[in-house]
Amino acid sequence: MFYTRKCGEIEPSDFGSEQTLCGWLQDTRNLGGIAFIQLRDITGVIQLTLLKKKLGEEKFKSWTNINRESIVLVRGIIKENKEAPGDVEMLPDNLELLNEAETPLPLGVIDKIDSEIETRLNARYMDLRKKDIAANFQIRAAISGAVHKHLRREKFLEVQTPKIIASATEGGTSLFEMKYFDRTAYLAQSPQLYKQILMGGGLERVYEVGPAFRSEEHNTPRHLNEFISIDIEMSFADDDVVMGVMERLVDTVARAVAKETKTLETLGIKPIELELPLPRITYDEAVEMANGKVEWGEDLSMEATRVIAEEMNGFYFITKWPLSLKPFYIQPDEDPKYSKGFDFMYNEVEMTSGGQRVHNVDLLRKRLKEQGLDPEGFNHYLDPFRYGMPPHAGWGLGLDRLTMIFSGAKNIRECVLFPRDRNRLTP
Repeated sequence: MFYTRKCGEIEPSDFGSEQTLCGWLQDTRNLGGIAFIQLRDITGVIQLTLLKKKLGEEKFKSWTNINRESIVLVRGIIKENKEAPGDVEMLPDNLELLNEAETPLPLGVIDKIDSEIETRLNARYMDLRKKDIAANFQIRAAISGAVHKHLRREKFLEVQTPKIIASATEGGTSLFEMKYFDRTAYLAQSPQLYKQILMGGGLERVYEVGPAFRSEEHNTPRHLNEFISIDIEMSFADDDVVMGVMERLVDTVARAVAKETKTLETLGIKPIELELPLPRITYDEAVEMANGKVEWGEDLSMEATRVIAEEMNGFYFITKWPLSLKPFYIQPDEDPKYSKGFDFMYNEVEMTSGGQRVHNVDLLRKRLKEQGLDPEGFNHYLDPFRYGMPPHAGWGLGLDRLTMIFSGAKNIRECVLFPRDRNRLTP
């Protein structure tokens, strides 16, 4: 029997009863006539108290010599012990070794010495056994669940778009090229073009949570080459409307994470609280705030956003970006020098870009040419715009980066099970 009670689920009502537990043997402290074993599963740790007089010399020796991180099944009586973790202990009368771990371990689980992140990622299966690392993924799961629930509540339809595509999504060269039978194809850097095609299909409100790929040679704590993107597209909406969707979604996420009290306690952080509506500043105001760190018409550098963040502090939007800095599908503003594009920020970190899209096919062809792209290569994308494309808007938000913010992680690779950066293809 392997489906047993969980270590963290034992309650005072269980005192005096016999229970069966399975898990990892985390540590053993042998004091001669008595020994204490820490048994761990995903819910927590429970103390096993071994008495040599009760068990006999042979069992006592055998059980206390099992290697750390071995898998064991134990059966015994649950007792209250104010000096034990969680005020609970088990007095086992049976211990079965299910799978003994080799020694030495590739990575310590409860050791105080921190290992380099590359060492940890190489032995990710061990790294995930640490409660603070596992906590990141509890936060991630809470965020993902809240995202789906919220967007469905706002009447968005979940969709899945292709990740093998025929042409660049946003222009540029930041795509992974691949052989697709006798043709060249690419891994999608976003579902952008397909989201817009769906607006032409009359679906009106769609969202997708799925992988995206960018071949940029980043080497920062905030970037990965494979990531999970939360994307929405919405018909009969402008940039202001979808910014509203964004701030309501992030507020829902913040509330969901705040309910993960034990996880937040493990991470040693407090929940993030939002007050809606979130602040909005224009690009011009951002340039002024940057105090000479950036010239008008340039993208905002990290140095510039750090200065801006000192004043903004938290989540905020930067609106009315210069049209020259935005992709071809972003709608020009009434003043054609500007766009109806925005960035969503958390302090100095860019969380997402979005905006109202061009829905006029002639303007779209013009914008493609302005960015050095051949409209003929985008016919599959342009065709829906010829037959009644509604005004629409949307955005894409990285789930990994969102998890990084709400978990307090300093490196985005802490928030992805098996991250893919410019140097890592395994595990």
